[in-house]
Amino acid sequence: MSTFGGLNTAYSGLMAARAGMDVVGQNIANVNTDGYTRQRVTTSAANAAARAGLVAWGATPGSGVSVDGIARLGSATLDAKVRATASMAGYTAVRANALGSVENSLNEPGKNGISTQLQEFWAAWQELSNGTDPAASAQLLLGEAGQLTSQISAGYRAVTDEWSAVRSNADALVTEVNGAAAQVGELNGIIRQTLAAGGSANEMIDKRDALITTIAAITGAGVRAQADGTVDVLVGGNALVSGTDVQKLAVSGPTTMPTGADAGSAANAVTVVWTHRPEAVAVDGGELAGALSLLGAADTAGTGGALAEAAADYNEFATYLVTTVNTIHQTGATSDYPDKAAGLNFFSCDPDHSAASIAVIPKDSSGIAAGTPGAGAANGAIADKIAQLGAGRAVDGAGTAIGSPDAMWSAFVTKLGVATGVELNQATAANLSASSAVTLQLSNSSVDIDEENVNLLTFQHAYQGAARVMTAVDEMLDTLINRTGLVGR
Repeated sequence: MSTFGGLNTAYSGLMAARAGMDVVGQNIANVNTDGYTRQRVTTSAANAAARAGLVAWGATPGSGVSVDGIARLGSATLDAKVRATASMAGYTAVRANALGSVENSLNEPGKNGISTQLQEFWAAWQELSNGTDPAASAQLLLGEAGQLTSQISAGYRAVTDEWSAVRSNADALVTEVNGAAAQVGELNGIIRQTLAAGGSANEMIDKRDALITTIAAITGAGVRAQADGTVDVLVGGNALVSGTDVQKLAVSGPTTMPTGADAGSAANAVTVVWTHRPEAVAVDGGELAGALSLLGAADTAGTGGALAEAAADYNEFATYLVTTVNTIHQTGATSDYPDKAAGLNFFSCDPDHSAASIAVIPKDSSGIAAGTPGAGAANGAIADKIAQLGAGRAVDGAGTAIGSPDAMWSAFVTKLGVATGVELNQATAANLSASSAVTLQLSNSSVDIDEENVNLLTFQHAYQGAARVMTAVDEMLDTLINRTGLVGR
């Protein structure tokens, strides 16, 4: 290598050290930036043969250092784990929040719950059966019955309102996914062009990864990396994003909870579809999958959508309450016609919407059939028989025991409480897994100020050393050029 070549070697060292300090400065500047992945300059020794030319100089050192690029110190494995755990956490969180909201609306146990109101309702029938003050007792009964039906209807509306809220949230989630996917497609194009030109696209890759994590948390999407630096984002095995091509999703189905006999029909199913073709999307996980699982229809096995199942349980309870009370009440006689069975119903309801439509029929004591026909106007045997429904001691005309509506309600509350508890436990576990995955990812990719300070000192001394080499070569050249041949003159 010529003496002049030594200047180039020293210069390459200066440039490499400066590039290293620039990267360290970028890391330090972004120490608090969410989603930023630390970077390192990558270098390699320049080959001596590259500048040997045609003249053989024998064994020569290399010709300096080459800056090859700026490495992004992320981990594809850890990134994939973050996406997978975010998907599960999103799924369980949506279900736990919805079921928790329904459970809170029950107000059980507590003085404002239906269990307490049922007890007040049965106690009012018992009071009426005593016959001490029929007019006052009748008004008390009608008041308690009205309060009971109002609470049943309100509880049912809480379930349907939660269904509508989850359905609306599904629309918002799809809108968010479509927006994020469009940005990923745009970044794919920029990253591909930047890498093809030999530039660094690390910061854009960070932004793209953050968007992909958001999509995964909502849809459980997978990622497939391509050789040109772009990535494909897959939802249900189909490409949501492929290079710069982006597809859109939409939510199909009713916006309010379907009711009636055709509630479980395919036409009433809430699904996610592609906007460019009429085909359902198999959402693998995430918040959107959690929402869809809640919006499913009830089935005969009781394993359908959790909200529809809760609504069905409300309807079943309301129907049973109406049926049991009316069955006994129809056999009773009113105070106006004490000698014959009035055949009157106490409750009314629409069979297809029992909980929402349950209502009290009598407006005053004349519509209440509290006594046994022919046993006298003051007889309250039928009222007492209805009162026994609460304790499960009532029997029909054949002497068969009638199950207590209280027991049915208690079973529903227990069922919902257990389901909510399971979802809450799963959500807690999923959140811990997601937090652990993020912690591992950050431990690998986040900026450590102490480490960067050490690197900064390293590059600073490397720069000073390269500058000292350049000074020494410059002095050698000065001697060679300006002083050669002057000795002895």
